[in-house]
Amino acid sequence: SFLRVEKMLTRAVARRLTQRVSSGSGGQSKGVTTSRAHHSTHALHLNASQSHRFQSKDAQIRELHSTGIAERYKKPHPNAANGKSALIVSIPDRLGGLHAILQVVSECGLNMVSIESRPSTTPKNDYDFFIEFANADEANLKKFEQIITEKNFGDVHTVMASNATKDQVSWFPRKPSELDAIANRVLEYGEELDADHPGFKDQDYRSRRKMIATVAKTFRHGEQIPKVNYTDDEKRTWKEVYTRLKALYPTHACKQHNYIFPLLEQNCGYREDNIPQLQDVSDFLQDCTGFRLRPVTGLLSSRDFLNGLAFRIFHSTQYIRHHSAPLYTPEPDICHELLGHAPLFADPDFAAFSQEIGLASLGATDEEIEQLATCYWFTVEFGLCKEGNETKAYGAGLLSSFGELSYCLTDEPKKQPFDAFVTARTKYPITKYQPLYFVTDSFEDAKKKMRDFAATLGRPFQVRYNPYTQNIEVLDNKDRLLSFAKTVSSEAALLTDALAKLQS
Repeated sequence: SFLRVEKMLTRAVARRLTQRVSSGSGGQSKGVTTSRAHHSTHALHLNASQSHRFQSKDAQIRELHSTGIAERYKKPHPNAANGKSALIVSIPDRLGGLHAILQVVSECGLNMVSIESRPSTTPKNDYDFFIEFANADEANLKKFEQIITEKNFGDVHTVMASNATKDQVSWFPRKPSELDAIANRVLEYGEELDADHPGFKDQDYRSRRKMIATVAKTFRHGEQIPKVNYTDDEKRTWKEVYTRLKALYPTHACKQHNYIFPLLEQNCGYREDNIPQLQDVSDFLQDCTGFRLRPVTGLLSSRDFLNGLAFRIFHSTQYIRHHSAPLYTPEPDICHELLGHAPLFADPDFAAFSQEIGLASLGATDEEIEQLATCYWFTVEFGLCKEGNETKAYGAGLLSSFGELSYCLTDEPKKQPFDAFVTARTKYPITKYQPLYFVTDSFEDAKKKMRDFAATLGRPFQVRYNPYTQNIEVLDNKDRLLSFAKTVSSEAALLTDALAKLQS
């Protein structure tokens, strides 16, 4: 195939690039990486502070309900102090295509630090290559784009351009439609499975996953999410998970989850013999809090995933775990998304708290993204909350994990009050149950603490989500601030009038 043929060429050119950049940096390699192999390895060997969603195993092997926000935006490359740039190069399936692209990289004197490939989302091309450069000169990037275009090697699209002084920030989406550009930049899983996945040797399961992944790849903002006609095997797997977890919810889940779950059964087809459709659940959430679901093929980077939350958009998988291991999944699946995450997105306070993390992620540095992803891990995925004298679970990693949901409320793990400044710097394991959980007084209190933490981040401006346009507004000049002030004033006048009528 194209990728197999190109892999040898990629490695050869990458070695030459590595030798070239090494000779100019005191013999220290800048570590050119090639294609998907680097990202697969990275996603499988995550640092505890580099993942956000969790995987589920049964009790004896520590039901790991990880969904890993695997951090592709790692700590900056040693020689990338002046910034990072990224391009997507789309090319047709032809011999020598990737080899030609890499030769242009070398010709333009660009320091390529990573490259990953995916099937193209454009109609005239077959493959998209997401290429990141460190310390890239703007003139050299323009030269690269010009050569690629003039020689008809492919199409070039700028994803992130930065001359990156400390006062500048990374590119971030301003409109929900711009999530289309990042939704397929998955790190792991989706249609491709690793050798230790329960479904690796099941060709029917792999074909099924590929078919479902196609739905997510072709989805664009504003479209209806296509339905998936789940098989009898898939429904039996869902039933096993659904019935065991539902039995625990009344005694272990927070009151908000227990209030909303029956509403999902009434309105969205939640029941043991039926797997709900994402569009039905998304419509329900949008009516409740404005949150929406968007299909995704697998794990996104922390930055991309959290950016989506800023728009009240949650990237959700549609495939289900392998039927041979219904209580284990090495990735997020439809059970985790719909049983763990979806219910609480219908709660206004929880929705606002989740969006607060997303807004803080826009334009954040790599280090700040890591801290925000850690806060996400200890709250949205593995958070506990107070209810009177009791403690209940609200994290999706707990609410979709039979074993850890039982474990987390025992006396075995430590528990301490949620404090974003402390939580953001707390390490955690990803191969066993959590030894420590953070307990929040309320979702409103958690939102306030996250906002206080976000105020200390280095972004030199503030952002807000405009619910009317559904866009992100950057509050960085007088005109925008005055416009926002008028909106606040109008809302305050409406509140004052409503209170007056209520008292009359």
